[in-house]
Amino acid sequence: MNKKRMCVAAAVAALVAGQALSQDGPWLVRLRAVQLTMANDNSTAVAGLGANDKTIGELDVSYFWTPNIATELVLTVPQRQIVRADAGDLGGFTHLPPTLTLQYHVTGLDGFKPYVGLGVNYTRITGVNIADGQYTLDSSSTGGVAQVGVDFPLDKKWFLNVDLKKVYIRTDVYAAGVNAGTLKLDPTLFGVGLGYRF
Repeated sequence: MNKKRMCVAAAVAALVAGQALSQDGPWLVRLRAVQLTMANDNSTAVAGLGANDKTIGELDVSYFWTPNIATELVLTVPQRQIVRADAGDLGGFTHLPPTLTLQYHVTGLDGFKPYVGLGVNYTRITGVNIADGQYTLDSSSTGGVAQVGVDFPLDKKWFLNVDLKKVYIRTDVYAAGVNAGTLKLDPTLFGVGLGYRF
């Protein structure tokens, strides 16, 4: 008898969760303005080597597997970064950094929906032109991502979003083909934007 009651309770809970998910819709698309701030932890032979900070646009798409669990794919267009050292501007490179996170969303709170996430970033580095070709970089970087954020519902479908991510991006620097050390860009991304759930 207890087993039957447990099965019925589990079925009801699954039905309620499924109804809640279907009412909200499993997809959430956000458009953010993001401030990209580089850590520039430089252990190379080039004094003061680092990349510039900048503001970028970001599009992310989330899919909710349950009311609490979602995956988020973060996208942007290729970004051009200026490379600087103590001696001044040296040139630049272009990077494309898609990011995928697995998130836990807190439910049941009134007026806001916080979340945390962990994931992976793959950054493709192209168009490297530093000191007229004296220096080159790795062609890609793979690293972890930590995320925390909050959605503020504006109505049943629209959200105001605030998001903070730490992304681990690093590359070896080569001078005339010889490894001259590692540059840890490791940017912090602070974003504000709007989201639409459907």
